[in-house]
Amino acid sequence: MNDNARQTVELSIEGMTCAACAARIEKVLNKLPEVEASVNFAAEKAYVRFTPGMADAEAIIASVKRAGYSAAASSRDSHEQEKVRKRAIYREELRRFWFSALFTLPLVAQMAMMFGGINGHQELLPRAVQFLLATPVQFWIGGRFYRSAWNALRGGGANMDVLVALGTSMAYLYSLVVTLAGLHHQHVYFEASATIITLVLAGKILEARAKAGTTAAIEALIRLQPQTATIEREGSLIEVPVATMIPGDIFIVRPGESVPVDGEVSEGQSSLDEAMLSGESMPVAKRPGDKLFAATVNGSGLLKARATGVGSHTLLSGIIRMVEQAQGSKAPVQRLADQVAAIFVPVVCAIAVLTFLGWWGLSHDFTQAVINAVAVLVIACPCALGLATPTAIMVGTGQGAKAGILIKDGQALELAEKIRILVVDKTGTLTQGKPVVTDIVSMGRAGKEGGDELLQVAASLEQGATHPLSGAILARAAEAGLALAAPQGLVAEAGRGLRGELGGRPCLLGSPGFLREQGVALDEALLLPLQQAGKSIVAVARGGQALGAIAVADPLRPSSRSAVARLRELGVDVVMLTGDNAQTAAAVAAAAGIIRFSAEVLPNDKAGRVAGLKAEGLVGMAGDGINDAPALAAADVGFAMGAGSDVALETAGVTLMKNDLNSVADAILLSRATLAKIRQNLFFAFVYNVLGIPLAAAGFLNPVIAGAAMALSSVSVVSNSLLLRRWKPRP
Repeated sequence: MNDNARQTVELSIEGMTCAACAARIEKVLNKLPEVEASVNFAAEKAYVRFTPGMADAEAIIASVKRAGYSAAASSRDSHEQEKVRKRAIYREELRRFWFSALFTLPLVAQMAMMFGGINGHQELLPRAVQFLLATPVQFWIGGRFYRSAWNALRGGGANMDVLVALGTSMAYLYSLVVTLAGLHHQHVYFEASATIITLVLAGKILEARAKAGTTAAIEALIRLQPQTATIEREGSLIEVPVATMIPGDIFIVRPGESVPVDGEVSEGQSSLDEAMLSGESMPVAKRPGDKLFAATVNGSGLLKARATGVGSHTLLSGIIRMVEQAQGSKAPVQRLADQVAAIFVPVVCAIAVLTFLGWWGLSHDFTQAVINAVAVLVIACPCALGLATPTAIMVGTGQGAKAGILIKDGQALELAEKIRILVVDKTGTLTQGKPVVTDIVSMGRAGKEGGDELLQVAASLEQGATHPLSGAILARAAEAGLALAAPQGLVAEAGRGLRGELGGRPCLLGSPGFLREQGVALDEALLLPLQQAGKSIVAVARGGQALGAIAVADPLRPSSRSAVARLRELGVDVVMLTGDNAQTAAAVAAAAGIIRFSAEVLPNDKAGRVAGLKAEGLVGMAGDGINDAPALAAADVGFAMGAGSDVALETAGVTLMKNDLNSVADAILLSRATLAKIRQNLFFAFVYNVLGIPLAAAGFLNPVIAGAAMALSSVSVVSNSLLLRRWKPRP
């Protein structure tokens, strides 16, 4: 099935309590025909691709509900509603927690006094009072655990709430039986069941607050979108909602205002702050013909512009979609965690049963057997395992977006740290991508007059030309304020030069070889240094006599040499591929500090060269995202430089809003920082369970302590991920 024929739906999921829930929903959805689903426990989202006719959004949502969870299609319009809903749920959870804490506190105080030796083992609260305090916590406050556990079991899976419900129910029911039977010599554990529920709720509240920080980048991007715009209608200026604008609308951006939609300047000049797109703090000058981007901030000038991209078709909307897509994706490193989560709860239940049977059989102490089994069930929460990877990815991709580094998915994020070879295009990547006149060498009159005469003739002839160097010559003539003449009888010889007349005198313009063929003698000694520097030379003659030559070059970006050196320090070998001639390629490579390069490589051949380099290690490709699209796709990780094109956003694994190779180094460092956090989180999560479950089974952990440790494990993983918010690109 063609991928273009497939549709994508984003679902908001309610009821997930751990990684096992996400794994269960993912398994259910992926069983549907022609459906590919990825469920993000941290974001509470499901990202589903399906083939129309084989599945639809309603059928997908129905499958989620049959699995025991709630689902609804998510959209940009529903984002605020979703925030309101989550805030309401959070307030309700907080209210329930305080009620739970109020009922639990007397039970905890009694337990603390008993452990402290006060009154020995005498119970300070009558068992009837303990029963009255613990019962509402167990069944009113803790009712959510029973409902969630039932839904999960009904859907054919088991989640964290099954463990909590089983563990607390065992402690509560045992205590209830002892109380009703009047077995005063047996201890009761009402405080354990109530405290565990209260601690789990506390952990969930702390986890929710911490998880909110992982989506801060998306929230900030969405808040940047202006709500109203001033547009011109029938000669009058009116204010309208941005959502009602259409392409072609003429809008006004006053000083200090945000640009409402993407557009093109038609009148006025100003400088705009585009830091929210590129991370670059320097204002960008805008004049008629230049592009404007939604949410960038106007400086001191008044601008009139024509809308070119509105609604979901603005660059900002594309960035938000890309960041959301990345935050909802999975890195390959998460596969092990997913495999473990899928079987985790059944395995823990089996361990709890074996713990109970083992203690009862060996010690004949039924009470101790129950307590140790409860401790196993409570401490084995798989939440930390489910949060380890997605929270780090959400924070890492969010920080990248702030710095103008847009990461397409978790796979690109993971592979970027392993790159050993970076293939770079020359034009627009190492160089500025805009040819400029660097030298004017007069072979006629000396001094400024000779140079101006040469430039005036060249620019006059170039008025009718379309080759890339003509723009540079015309721009230089405009800067010099030279008046141009209209050429007569202009004839272009493709790839060679121009013939024409100016003031009745025959003129020639073209490569040195072209002029030599026409019998024009050139001063080779003056041309040789320019040729050795890899510059393109345009020679000019009038009346059969050489007036001189103009050298045009695409200047190296000021940051390219330091960026290449920085990449080398990171262990990345930089290889340049260019379609330019060998002389120019050698000059640019030398200036940038690049040792390996290939010249005269056609765009279609670059992909093959990239594939060939993979034998040496993981290969990244940095290009402009348009003519380099095949090579970007062929690389293990593609870096599209100076984005803004749909091709760049679709083809590259990483889109860099700055035209600066340093951003590639920043992206690699961000990848390394994020993957380091993921590995730390997974280590903590695995070690926590590897140590905690045996300790609980061996009788070294009280259920209350196990409950506290379980609640803190998830919070610690999310908090560790939030440390990534300190990451910043190198100045």
